[in-house]
Amino acid sequence: MKGAVMSVLVVLAMVQFMAKPGEAITCGEVNSYLVACLPYLSGQGATPPAPCCAGVSKLKDSAATTADRQAACNCVKAAAASLPNIKDDAASSLPAKCNVQIGIPISRNVNCNK
Repeated sequence: MKGAVMSVLVVLAMVQFMAKPGEAITCGEVNSYLVACLPYLSGQGATPPAPCCAGVSKLKDSAATTADRQAACNCVKAAAASLPNIKDDAASSLPAKCNVQIGIPISRNVNCNK
């Protein structure tokens, strides 16, 4: 299982470097902001670590427009769906646990078009 998580992290890091300045938020950026949250989201801890909450805050700052928030929502939804060990309750409570109102639900079942 650790090998699978490491593979996902390597892919996420590679995608992050493909982003071009001035473009809308990318899934690589979103994933890089939330990668520190994986242990908490998979049930390994009662509270998210500080780097995770810093990433949630960066996500909020980066997703300033409606289009960015919808894109980020779709990225989060896809990432959550691809990682079966993510706990839905931990994901939905992440912004509140970090005291950050991001306006992006973290769930595999959300409608990102609303």
